[in-house]
Amino acid sequence: MLLDDLMPQYDVVERHRTLIRASPNIVFDAIREADLAGGRITRALLALRAAPAALLAIARSPRAAWTEHNARASAQQRVVRLRDFERAGFHIVAERAPDELVIGLLGRFWTPRGDLCAEVTTDTFRAGPPVGMVLAGWNFTVLARPDGSSELRTETRVWCSADARWKFRLYWLAVRPGSGLIRRAMLRAIRHHAEFRNAAPRTTNRTGDIEESVHVQHD
Repeated sequence: MLLDDLMPQYDVVERHRTLIRASPNIVFDAIREADLAGGRITRALLALRAAPAALLAIARSPRAAWTEHNARASAQQRVVRLRDFERAGFHIVAERAPDELVIGLLGRFWTPRGDLCAEVTTDTFRAGPPVGMVLAGWNFTVLARPDGSSELRTETRVWCSADARWKFRLYWLAVRPGSGLIRRAMLRAIRHHAEFRNAAPRTTNRTGDIEESVHVQHD
């Protein structure tokens, strides 16, 4: 994987996957086209993540906070695609269509605003996280299956600087359940979009259609 090349070292990894009745090309396009916040749960969790920043804004400037609140409320009603995450500080750092797309973000995720860096590149991954910061790599991979369908996987790896590791682990304990729900909802949104384009029935299985694996490295 591209993610293996960029980020062989990490402290935390979370994996999810699902089957989609569509070709890899359709699935890969759906990663960019699908409404990634289409479900109520996903929108609520994304809003909850933004809540500390909103409270901080109220304390600093009530009028500006009200304006920002209205803008956020409006945004929560519209379609949220991958490009919207890019505007929020998520950066596509590597891509090999229709196989894999890698997103990177660097910051202090446990702070109210996340302190995300404005630029993240492959050089950022080579250098590793600076002091006091955490580097995350998040990918989508699409694997072709013999019957013409695809397996869509997403993996998130987090690499912490030594002094930020304990802060991130406390943060991770709090957000991990919501993080998993968001990623599973995103996979469902991509699957629904791709299968609708492919005019195929919805894919289901006995385990609820999304498989999950979470692992935390221990020193």
